[in-house]
Amino acid sequence: MQVTVVGCSGSLPAPGNAASCYLVEAGGTKLVLDVGSGALGPLQAATSLTDVDAVVLSHLHPDHCMDLCGWYVFARYHPDVLRSGRPGPRLRVYGPSGTLARLAGAYGGVGPEQMAAVFDVVELQDGETYQIGEMRFTVARVAHPVEAYATRVEHGGSSLAYSGDTGRSDALVRLAADVDLLLCEASFLVGVDDEAPEGLHLTARDAGEHAARARARRVLLTHVPPWGDPVRALAQARSAYPGPLALARAGDVHQVRPRR
Repeated sequence: MQVTVVGCSGSLPAPGNAASCYLVEAGGTKLVLDVGSGALGPLQAATSLTDVDAVVLSHLHPDHCMDLCGWYVFARYHPDVLRSGRPGPRLRVYGPSGTLARLAGAYGGVGPEQMAAVFDVVELQDGETYQIGEMRFTVARVAHPVEAYATRVEHGGSSLAYSGDTGRSDALVRLAADVDLLLCEASFLVGVDDEAPEGLHLTARDAGEHAARARARRVLLTHVPPWGDPVRALAQARSAYPGPLALARAGDVHQVRPRR
């Protein structure tokens, strides 16, 4: 599998870095994990939107789903669509319950049925596995103030897991067991965000601990907010995880290969 970091900024876009969005490619299949605020532009630099087979939304906070409103405009008003007088194939979108209503409300002036003309929405179920082309993915409910899921994607013996947004979560550890690449959020810092509420985000040290417990082969830290300290986040994660560890960076492309 190949993973392109389209955007990885935490909670809102940063200069030069959109909010959460990851393009996963394997065997001719293209899967997008989250389409956060600011992500649609750089996503189009990485692939044609018409080539995307499916989108998986970890949850419905704006920094993980909001640019699907722009995707609606692309699918509804592109000149090819207007000339033909009919919409193109619907994009399969996997998301939490209420995804259509959330997108319709955010866009404004349309109802869920109009969104459904563009997006074929499947509501995620905890523990379920889904097939997209030659890829399959499994989701697990994680700790966040809204319904939220971590995702594990597999193809040809290789695997990656994406935490989405979560507080400390045994479900994430189980989902990411022995994964080849873990994209793990590290929103908070020990000694800086100690008063942050439980069940909201991981600290960088939490991220390292979760990765170590899952025996993840390699880790990319994600979702560091624009005001965060990525160098300190990396150091705190390293204090708990002994394996290969790096910061996710917008535009980077990573190959995910199975263990030998």
